[in-house]
Amino acid sequence: SSRTHSLSHQHHPSPPASKEVWKKGGRMFSILLAVHLALLACTLVSSGAFEKIAVHDYDVFFLLTVMMLIVIVWIIFYLVSTSRSPDAILCKDSHAGPVWLRGGLILFAIFSLVMDVFKIGYYSSFYSCLSAIKIIYPIVQAIFVIVQTYFLWISAKDCVHAHLNITRCGLMLTLTTNLAVWMSAVTDESVHKAHSKLKKNVTEEIFKWLMKAGMRSGSTEECNCNSQICQIFKNGYFWLYPFNIEYSLFASAMVYVMWKNVGRFIDHHSHHIHRLKFRLFRRTFFVGIVLGLIILVSGLGVLIVYEVRVNSSHETSKKNEALTMYYIFNIVCLGLMSLVCIGGSVIYRFDKRDMDRHKNPTRTLDVALLMGAALGQYAISYYSIVAIVASTPRDTISALNLTYALLMIAQHTFQNIFIIEGLHRQPPKEDHKHDLRQKDPYGLTFVNVNAVSLRVPDSGSTVTPSTLPSIEAIHPSELVQSLAGPKKMNWRRKFLREISMFLLLSNIILWIMPAFGARPQFDNDKELNFYGDSMWPAIVDICLPFGIFYRMHAVASLLEVYI
Repeated sequence: SSRTHSLSHQHHPSPPASKEVWKKGGRMFSILLAVHLALLACTLVSSGAFEKIAVHDYDVFFLLTVMMLIVIVWIIFYLVSTSRSPDAILCKDSHAGPVWLRGGLILFAIFSLVMDVFKIGYYSSFYSCLSAIKIIYPIVQAIFVIVQTYFLWISAKDCVHAHLNITRCGLMLTLTTNLAVWMSAVTDESVHKAHSKLKKNVTEEIFKWLMKAGMRSGSTEECNCNSQICQIFKNGYFWLYPFNIEYSLFASAMVYVMWKNVGRFIDHHSHHIHRLKFRLFRRTFFVGIVLGLIILVSGLGVLIVYEVRVNSSHETSKKNEALTMYYIFNIVCLGLMSLVCIGGSVIYRFDKRDMDRHKNPTRTLDVALLMGAALGQYAISYYSIVAIVASTPRDTISALNLTYALLMIAQHTFQNIFIIEGLHRQPPKEDHKHDLRQKDPYGLTFVNVNAVSLRVPDSGSTVTPSTLPSIEAIHPSELVQSLAGPKKMNWRRKFLREISMFLLLSNIILWIMPAFGARPQFDNDKELNFYGDSMWPAIVDICLPFGIFYRMHAVASLLEVYI
């Protein structure tokens, strides 16, 4: 017993002392580098969108090309030199880069590569009247996507302890490059949508005059794109922009976690390892899956009708019908999601799992991204509420739009509470097996409740608390409670899984709809008339990508916590 007592008080060895003496200084230097590069890229990207400013789009492409080439060189240096140095990677962060996040990154990378192929084909049609950088840029971007995706797939979990300052600066440069590419894609897509809307509403002569007075039309407007293959390339790469935007945001999140893990030591005794297990159809009532599939299929139907009636038709009646159908679907979907999130938060009040208070950069980033990305949709909703309340007259579409905006705020809030609470819970364990092993030192699984005393096979003597001081005595009532406990826990976990499956499928359709063109913010004239043709599109163009990214990140967080 004394030996057992001494072993129970033995401390685990502490992690080795870090050789780094300038950790905060190294981080600060890399942050300053990222801030200055981000401001420079933001200035060039925003200036290149307007005709009157003497900054051309090929100037932006040149900067982005140089940044991507530097990142490619650093990644090759990391893979060849840094990661292979002695004691370079002493431990790995099991929470960083889960397989579904890396799988989503690869999916978006594939579509980004297809977009680059379309861009190369489109710009190659005008090689005689375009700057060479417009053809070089998509080629370099394709190489950058391939190299970075491979780098993040094999190195996302690394806790690097070699070339610390170079690694921090390289990761921050990678992060800044992804954000700059994201800003460029968002600006390019916004300019394209603004031009398309102008062309739809005005004649060709007025459109040319507006291009000279305001936003840049792009140098490709001066070239003829009359062939069918050219039109396919042009429409194709604009349709694939949302995937490239999401790829840049996903990569930025994974690179930030790597940056936080530079020089970090992990306590493996408190660091739980999560392995992907495909148990979607185990221990479930299928209610969440069925309801989620109904929402998903219905949303796809609404998206198709919306695209046909709003984006391809000029009749006001058909446009109003499509907007009404869109708002009704979203009101039902957001209302159900809000209710199940509230129900999940109530179930948490009965959950006995402990809170996980260990240091976890991945979880910290997940929470920050959920809260930060939700601000984009919050901003759009509040701007819509002000415009609808302050404007007259008020029709049916305005009432539906107001309800939609209010429910969007409520749904984001309740879903964030539900997901963040799940992120801070300990992972589910087989509590009954754990309890039985603690109370039964001989590994017995089936116990006669009436036989309170346990017999030792070798000596035949009865085990009592006096003979084993380190083992707690087993009382019949405690044994019955430990055996009955799992049944009480099961229903909570089943309901949480049903809720998570419904939220996962609902978030997917709410990501697909705006990503593929269902954006009532541009088609509802109430906000346009209230804020003007320049202010309101700028608000939507800045905030909407964050809302789209929020849906994808919510899906990844739900997979990580509940599935």
